[in-house]
This record gives sequence, structure tokens and C-alpha cells, in this order.
Amino acid sequence: MSAALSPTLLFAIGLFVALWLLAALWATGRGLAMQRRSAFVAGQTERLASLVEASPQLPVIVRADWRIEASERLGRWLGLPQGPRNFDELRGLDAGLDAAGHEQLRQAILGAQRGAKAFVLNLRPQGSSRTIVLHGAAASQAVGGPGSVLLWLSDATDGQQSLAQARRERDEAMAAFEALSGLIEAAPFPMWFREPDMRLALVNGAYVRAVEAKSASAVIDAGVELCEPIAGVSASDAAEAARTAGTAQQRTMPVTIEGERRIMRVVDVPLAPEGGRAIGIAGYAIDIQELESERGAHRRFVSTQRELLDRLSAAVAQFGPDQALVFANQPFRRLFALSAEDVTEARTFARLLDLWREGGRTPEVRDYPEWRQAHVDWFARAEASEEDWLLRDGTHLHVVAQPTPDGGLLLIAEDRTEQVQLAGARDTLLRVRTATFDNLFEAVAVFAPDGRLHLWNQRFRRLWNVEEHTLAAHPRVDVLMGGLADRLAKPNQISIVQEVIRAATLERTQRVGEVRFADGRHFDFASIPLPDGNALLIMLDITASRKMEGALRERNEALEAADKVKTAFLSRMSYELRTPLTSIGGFGEMLQAGYAGELPPSARSYVDAIMDSVGVLGRQIDNVLDLAQGEAGTLAVERTPVDVRALLDKALTDAKPFAETEKMELAGQLSASLGTIAGDAPRLLRVIGGLLDNAIRFTAPTRRSGGRVLLHADGDEKGVEIVVSDNGPGMPDTVAAITAGQQAGTQSGGIGLALARQLVAAHGGTMEVMSEKGQGTLVRIILPRGT
Repeated sequence: MSAALSPTLLFAIGLFVALWLLAALWATGRGLAMQRRSAFVAGQTERLASLVEASPQLPVIVRADWRIEASERLGRWLGLPQGPRNFDELRGLDAGLDAAGHEQLRQAILGAQRGAKAFVLNLRPQGSSRTIVLHGAAASQAVGGPGSVLLWLSDATDGQQSLAQARRERDEAMAAFEALSGLIEAAPFPMWFREPDMRLALVNGAYVRAVEAKSASAVIDAGVELCEPIAGVSASDAAEAARTAGTAQQRTMPVTIEGERRIMRVVDVPLAPEGGRAIGIAGYAIDIQELESERGAHRRFVSTQRELLDRLSAAVAQFGPDQALVFANQPFRRLFALSAEDVTEARTFARLLDLWREGGRTPEVRDYPEWRQAHVDWFARAEASEEDWLLRDGTHLHVVAQPTPDGGLLLIAEDRTEQVQLAGARDTLLRVRTATFDNLFEAVAVFAPDGRLHLWNQRFRRLWNVEEHTLAAHPRVDVLMGGLADRLAKPNQISIVQEVIRAATLERTQRVGEVRFADGRHFDFASIPLPDGNALLIMLDITASRKMEGALRERNEALEAADKVKTAFLSRMSYELRTPLTSIGGFGEMLQAGYAGELPPSARSYVDAIMDSVGVLGRQIDNVLDLAQGEAGTLAVERTPVDVRALLDKALTDAKPFAETEKMELAGQLSASLGTIAGDAPRLLRVIGGLLDNAIRFTAPTRRSGGRVLLHADGDEKGVEIVVSDNGPGMPDTVAAITAGQQAGTQSGGIGLALARQLVAAHGGTMEVMSEKGQGTLVRIILPRGT
């Protein structure tokens, strides 16, 4: 056997041992390597498990037999007491998926198993606000085997809430944006938005209407600017300046709005995130035309108001909210001795009070600081304050302090010194009136508009025999007079007194009346409306005048009877005198005509003398009858056209023989414009003839030579003036008689001046006599043209 152990065998054994040793060493090395790799893989697996566990997403494997491989987190996410091991355990009574969600997930898994279709589901476990997002797809065989589905679950609660919040914020922002857009579009003033390159990107309807464009897109496309360049600065330049400044910029400028030039306040506002660069420029333009107009009107109103205050007699001053003097009119400056410096420097009210106190323009008070502060507090009051100031010089001021809405003060001072003096004088006048009323002979009472007795004198009280306390109660007129009816002879006449008083108080008409008292006294009464609305009742005792009236009535009846007798006498005398005179004249004319045969010359001269005497006597009878009728007021004058020149020529012709007999110069100066008048020609001829006859007769005895009588006449469209003058001795006694209305003496063949005056007056004219002793007499007659 030993022989059999050959070297080859030994070599083979040694080689085998060596190979075995090498294999053992390799196996040992490989085991150590695999051990290290296994440890590394285990570590990696544990690390991956920790990463998966810490991952916000949870992997879940659903195998073909519906078993589930997942960590315990799945149970916590679904609100289950423990992790589910199969698909059905995903449902619970009050936890896990609800039936609809469970069935929806089942159908999605079946779809992934059959068609390898990926799906995404959002599920919410029961009783939980958690939202779980499932991403599912078919799993590889290495992961879960054939037919398995890999689900990745993620808790999207915070994300979904953030997404919902973001959606809500987005919806709110969109709603706010739409509301803002609607507000901008509905804004009555132009608004716009510029992009960073200063081009218009948005304009509202007011902007489109202002530039008179068709649409907003047309404005944006054409870049139509609302504001024109002013001083080389365009609208985009102004917007660029606002972006550079980083703050809103505004300017006031004229802008053409719908073809009308208006004053606008244009504002450019840079829009940028806080601390960021502006993303655009927003702008708007506000029409301040009316505001500027109102400001101008306010300035004009203030100017006009101050001019008006300057013209007021009351002293007025205005103080601003800072209590500084703003304005003082001229009366205020004079009353409080304000200088131009005081007004210019706008001194405060407190300072002015000090100045006025030094100048004696404030009342003397015991505690001046307290008084001063109380008046400074006028600015803080809501209502007006009124005071009366008595200055040391005796001036009485009524001061009114009216706070103004802007916190200022309007101070009005009225000098009532004269009113106080007038009030004192009024009191004196009232006392004088009372004394006057009480000492009048008439009974006087004053009734107010409501019919109550207001004033009365003692004679009124004694007349009606009324107690003083009754009158002091100021009774109504109906009550007062109702108790006085028994004082009258006819008690029902008291209603007349009441009606007269009522007419004066209500109708403002004056009434009179008369009453007789029971004791026989007669009283006239009258009610007179007074300017103050009252009525004055005056009662005058006319008892004596009534007695005198009775006597005068009896005498008047006697005079009327005598007048009738005189009228009858004149009528009879007119007949008795004219009849025999007419007979004598008739027989004389028959003798002159030779009816009784031819008369010798001596008899004819006697007959001529008789006829002359008949003519003179006829004129005298006419004069006497006219004078008597004039005195009786029964003188009748006929109105016919009278040629004045012809009338005066005839009067001169008739008077010329008498003037030549008396050796007097008779001259006439007759104007060519005398014309005609309406009158009684025979009587006017007798008037002129009588005046010429008297002038010749009175002048001739004193002037045997150089006597002169002048008849002068002139006329116009109103009437005729006739003047008869002489240079005789004058007749002052006659003029005195004419002035007294008495008949002047007449001479044979003349007419009395009294009769001439009556005849001229009957023609609507006037007669004036002027006579001076030794210088002559002038009689002027003015006769109207008449109709």
C-alpha cells in the first residue's frame, strides 16, 4: 500500500488539498463579501424604509388577490384602528372609506389591472377633514407580482385647503376686479391706466366720451390723450414724472371735455408692489369747473358781503378760526378806534379786548381777566351771545357774537345810545300824554285792535260814571258798552258806539255819530284809526251848541222868510219900475215922432230932455236890479259870443261925448288879439261904460286941464285883460269898501264898483282895483275865453 503511494498520488492529493484550501479561502472571502453586501443591503433597505416612512407619500401594493401591503400609516390616515391587510378592510363603520369611495377605488384598481390604466382619485375618509390623493398604476412583477397595483397616497389636506383658499382668494380678487372695473367704467369722470412704456392700456367710458371717440379700443389704438401739452409737458411726461417721484402727482389745467373747455384736476398715481418698481401709471381727471366757479362766486360773495358790511350803520367785524381779525367795516373801526395796522396785522380777539380796555371801549368790570376769558370762549359756543356794554363815556353798545361754521366769530356792535335817550324821552312823553289826556275837555279812550280798552282819561270815566278798577281790567268794547246802555236816553244807541269803534279797529275807517244822555246832555263822538292799529274814540260835549243851533235854526227860518219877501219885492219892483218907465218912453217917442202934432222948438227940447232922463233912469233901474239880484244870488248871465274889440270901441264911442263935455282926454289902446269871449254883451258894455263914466266923472272936477282916462285891452289864448285907469285924485275909501265886499258910492250916470265886481264874477272873471291918493285909480278886469 505504501508502495502504492506514489509521488503522483501524493502530488494529486497535495494538489487536491491545495485546491480545496483555495476553494475554502475563496468561499470564506466570498462569504465575508456577501455578509458585508447583505449588511449593506439591509442597511439600505432599512434606510429606504425609513425614507418611505418619512415620505409625504405612502406606497400601497394591492395584489391580485386583493391583499394589501402598506405601513401602519395607512390605517392612521384612514382613521382605522389598525393597518388594513386586504381591500375590504379599507371600509369601516365610522372610519375608512365610505361605500361610494370604496367602490370608486375598486373600479379604478380593476381598470389598472386589466388595462394597465393609471388613475388619480381624491378621497376623503369618513369623519375626517383629511383629503387623500391616490395615484395608481399597474405594478411590475418584481414589486408585487402579476396582477398587482401600486398606489401612491399623499395627504393633500393642507394643499387642498391652500388651493381652496387660493381659489377663494382668486374668486374674490376676480370679483373685486370686476367690481372695480365696473366702478371704473361707471365713474362719471375719466380714468385710465398706462403700461410701463407710458402707452394707454385701459380707459373708461367717461374718457371715451370726453375725447369724443367711438370706443375704448379706438382710443387705445390711436393713443388719444385727454390732456393737451402745456408748457411743453405732455400727459405721458407727467406720468413719467409721477413714476420717477414714486408718489401721486396732481395738476390743475384746462381740458376739452365733449367739446367744452373745463377746468380739471388731473392726478397720476404710480402702481407698484411695496418696495418694487412701478408696473404702470393710473390716472384720473376730476372736473372742478363748478368748484372753481363756486370758489370764484364765493370770493365775489365775500367781497360783496364786505362791501355791504362797510355800508351798514352797525359795526361788524369778522374773526377767523385762529381768533385773528379778518375784517372790520368802517363803523366798527370808528366805534372801537381801530387803526389800519390793527386790521393789517390781524390781531387776535384777546389782544383787541386789551386794546379796547385801554381805550375805554369795554365796560368797567371787577375781574377783567375772568371777563376777558369768558368773552374769548365765545368762539367755542354753539349759539350766539348778546350783551349790553355801558362804556365810561356814556355810550350804550348792544354787542352780538355769532360763531361761524368755520370756527370763527362774527361780532356785531350797535350803538344804542340814541335809542336809550329816546326811550327816556318816550317815558317822559308817555307821562306827558297821560297828563294831557287827563286834562283834555274831551272824553278820550283808545281801543286795541282786539277791541279791548287800552287807554282812557278821567273825563271819559266821569262821563260814563265807571269805576276805575273796571277800566283797569281793560274790558272788551262789547262788555264795557253793554253795561253803559242805561246812561243813554235811547239805550239801543249804544250799538252805534260799538259799531263806530269796530269800524276804526277792523275796517280802519273813520266814523262819527251823536248820542244823547239820559240827563239831557248831547255828545258828538268820532272814532279815528291810529297808525299803530288802535282806534281813538273822542266824545265832545255839544249841549251848548245844540241850544245855539236851535236858536240859529229859528233865526235862519226868519231869514229865509225875509229872503222870500226880498225876492218877491225885486220881482214886483222890476215890474213896478219898468212899466211906468216904458210908458213914459213910449209916449215921449210918440211926441218926438209927431203923433200929437208938430211940436214947437221949445217943446221938442223938453221932450228930448225927457227921453234922455228916461234912458238914464232905465240904466239906473237895470243897475239896481242887477245889484239886488247879485246880492240875492239870482243873477242870471247869458253866454253868447262877444267881439271884445267891437264892444270896447262902442264903449269908447259912448263915453267920448261926456269926456269932451268935461274937457277930458279919453284914449284907447286895444290889441289886435282880443278875439271873442263867451258872455252877456249888454251887461259887459254897462260894466266898461260905467267904469269909463266913473273915471271921467271923478277926474274932471280936480283937473280942469290935463285930465286923462285910458282904456287898455290885451288878450291871449286863456282870456282878455281890460284896464281902465285915470290920473284923478284916487279913491282909497271906495277901494276899502270894495275890499270889504260893500257897495261903493255911485254918481249919477255911473255904475258902482260893487255891481261891476258882481257882473265880472258872474262871467267867471276877476276884478282888481288899485288906487292911490293924488295919483289916480286903476281897475283891472280879467275875463276868461269861456266856451
